[in-house]
Amino acid sequence: MEQLRGIAFIGGAGPQPEQCGSLSGGADLIVAADSGLVAAEAAGIWPDWILGDMDSLDDPGRLDKYPPERVLRYAVDKDYTDTELALRLLWEKGACETWLIGGGGGRTDHLFALRSLFEREQCPDRWLTGAEDIRCLFMQHELRCTLPPESLVSVFPLGPGPWNVESQGLKWPLNGLTWDRGFFGISNISLTGAFSMYAHAGRFLVILPLTVV
Repeated sequence: MEQLRGIAFIGGAGPQPEQCGSLSGGADLIVAADSGLVAAEAAGIWPDWILGDMDSLDDPGRLDKYPPERVLRYAVDKDYTDTELALRLLWEKGACETWLIGGGGGRTDHLFALRSLFEREQCPDRWLTGAEDIRCLFMQHELRCTLPPESLVSVFPLGPGPWNVESQGLKWPLNGLTWDRGFFGISNISLTGAFSMYAHAGRFLVILPLTVV
């Protein structure tokens, strides 16, 4: 079965337009949530769907060039954030891998809400802000990355646990560490730039500098 990749452009600081264009090149489905449309269009991208309450969109006239059936409007007073609605739409359309682009900076409660999405059973695979490349490492999966030498790598356990992860190429290996809720491994270092992690149990949030595109 074909594995579809879906990307949701959301409000908040994200990669530069040229980086967004590169990142979205392999996407099968693209959704813009509210002001995420501004970032998508700045990168020369026309989303497949636009949704949200449109309370932070700079110019409602941006919507006029899209087919009405591709613009999904919601009330401001609703039970789900625009980001949640965008992810739900991507999953409903068959996306098996989902990325968020944007969402950096801004209100702390918004950042906490985005972080909380990764605690759910069904969660995004990747989140790219203006400065970070944030990955979800799922159980029995491997993450391989090449960064500039001496790059910082931070790791947080996700979900209910238990957790068990091993690494290669990090200054402080993760092998054999005991993890619990509230624990983390912050400011580790990818010595040569190339490193890998394998999750034997549990899920992990891995925060990297935005250099892996």
